[in-house]
Amino acid sequence: MSRIVIASASEASRNQLARLLASSGYAVFRLCASEGELRRTLTECEDGIVLVSGIQPDDVVADFGDSFQFLLIGRPETLDTCESPQVFKLSYPCSGSAVLGAVEMLTQLHYMRLPRREGRDKALVEDAKRLLMDKYRIDEPEAHRRMQQYAMRHNMKMTDYAAQLLQGGSNDG
Repeated sequence: MSRIVIASASEASRNQLARLLASSGYAVFRLCASEGELRRTLTECEDGIVLVSGIQPDDVVADFGDSFQFLLIGRPETLDTCESPQVFKLSYPCSGSAVLGAVEMLTQLHYMRLPRREGRDKALVEDAKRLLMDKYRIDEPEAHRRMQQYAMRHNMKMTDYAAQLLQGGSNDG
């Protein structure tokens, strides 16, 4: 599942979007109140979907647009000031089903952009994630994040790290 980040200057907006997504089975990775907090979060999670309301995303999109899908929710006059063609826009007020539909579309676009593991490599990674999930009582996105960060810190492919985990020959995240 894609990591979803919600960024809004309004705590009420952040919480309302998080409740809407959670009620439809989406897990929200993080809620951000400012552009700085959003930047730190995007640097940490590396790819996913960003819902933005009340924060102008142009500069963030310029830096992170290759790895993230962005949805800007706002009044028409706010949407008109966003110049980035990479940002999907949803005019406020909008229904919860419109937001969920946009998130589903962005999720599909996000998955289309990701490299795909197949066969043995996919099975290795999935088995290693299950191992971490059982051992640490964490969910799948957290297990994936831990594996990804460890592999990156040690300059190795995630499939190689997964094989080491399953053989018991490596630190596990």
